Amino acid sequence: MSITDDLQQLRQDAKENRNDFMLGNGKGNPQDNLTRQRPGAAKILTFNDCKNLYASNGIVKNIIDIIPEDMTRAGWTLKTENKEVKKAIESKWRQLKTKDKFKKLFADDRLYGDGYISIGAVSNNVDNGSNLNQAIDMEKLKSVPYLNAFSAQKVSRFYTNEDMFSDDYGEVEQFEVSRRSQIGNHIMSIGGMSATTQELVHRSRILHQQSLRFEDEPDGRSVLEGLYDIITVMDTSLWSVGQILYDYAFKVFKSPKVDGMTRKDKAEIGMLMDFKFRTEALALIGGDEELKKESTSTTGMKDLLDYGWDYLSGVVRMPKSVLRGQEAGTLTGAQYDVMNYYARVSSMQENELRPHLEYLTRLLMCCEKDAGPKIDPDTFEWAIEFNPLWSVDSKTDAEIRKLTAEADKIYIDSGVLDPEEVNETRFGRFGLENTSKFNADSLEEIDEIAKKVLEAYNANRAGNHG
Repeated sequence: MSITDDLQQLRQDAKENRNDFMLGNGKGNPQDNLTRQRPGAAKILTFNDCKNLYASNGIVKNIIDIIPEDMTRAGWTLKTENKEVKKAIESKWRQLKTKDKFKKLFADDRLYGDGYISIGAVSNNVDNGSNLNQAIDMEKLKSVPYLNAFSAQKVSRFYTNEDMFSDDYGEVEQFEVSRRSQIGNHIMSIGGMSATTQELVHRSRILHQQSLRFEDEPDGRSVLEGLYDIITVMDTSLWSVGQILYDYAFKVFKSPKVDGMTRKDKAEIGMLMDFKFRTEALALIGGDEELKKESTSTTGMKDLLDYGWDYLSGVVRMPKSVLRGQEAGTLTGAQYDVMNYYARVSSMQENELRPHLEYLTRLLMCCEKDAGPKIDPDTFEWAIEFNPLWSVDSKTDAEIRKLTAEADKIYIDSGVLDPEEVNETRFGRFGLENTSKFNADSLEEIDEIAKKVLEAYNANRAGNHG
């Protein structure tokens, strides 16, 4: 191509660029920079990636542990008029350390995508007791001696029912686990290595918790995959703040003699002056010399760090006061954030924890001599009630009950509710409840109540971590 042709092509390109510029940068046009932006690609984390993040990052540890801890910390009780069964079952719960086991179940679910608990089942039928591939025979169940929480690393695969017209659609039928060694009845580990064989286990012998799973994938997803970018930002901000603090203030020494110094002289005088001015407050310098301190400007840093915390809090759906493990410093808005957080944890107890706990309780009731006399769980009325996630002092509780009673009286007088309905709601099926079911956000007293709730929450968490 000749020079003339090159100039002609250049003029044409310039003309096209001018025309494109004249079209403007409106929304959705090719010149709109926003149309060229795309959300980040999904980050797939391996088992070791999740483990290393949990072990090395304190924020990640809080994200994983706090919700399972709050779900199980206050525990639960068995509500029934049969006091003998209540005492036996609750005693067996404590023996099995159900709070600790379920806490790890949900922590593993959040960390790795899947959590597991194995149920030890001793049966009067020897074959049913030893053959893990068979379902637990509840008619011949003798005892439940243990619960063991374990991670997804010990599960090779599991077989899921994919028939959408089946009652068990989406449920796991069998688990393939690493259990027995080649040299004994238990896995023998030497230096972190173990010789194992695979064994199929029926779903009735394993509690499986999986919160996030896509339909075309068998394994669950870790909550850290969706948080990887913000975790990286928060980790970078910690490193950056550390660097700023390290170099926050430094000394500047000006002297006309510096220009005549060799590199070795400069290094030596710098070392000596740095030592002297660190250990002594008096600086002796010449009249034509100058020594001053320079500090790093941190203007705007707080806003940047607060943005990171706000974003992380919104993504994990936890108030900053809870995520940090300490009081946020202000009660404006935060008091309702904590109460909303507790409402979310309560819904997780109902939707995720309750099915596992009720299944375990039914097994214990069917045991021949493990948790009191053998009893059919379908022949009497019983229910599991989760203990309050937060508590208030007796004075505040009395005030709440007074407000509740006044509201109930208004409902009864106005014909909205019958006295029998109020009695059933407030006193329950099993007698007077230890906590009220007060819910009156429109009352002016709720501000003071919410403040006391937050104070009780912070005091409770401080006591558990103290």
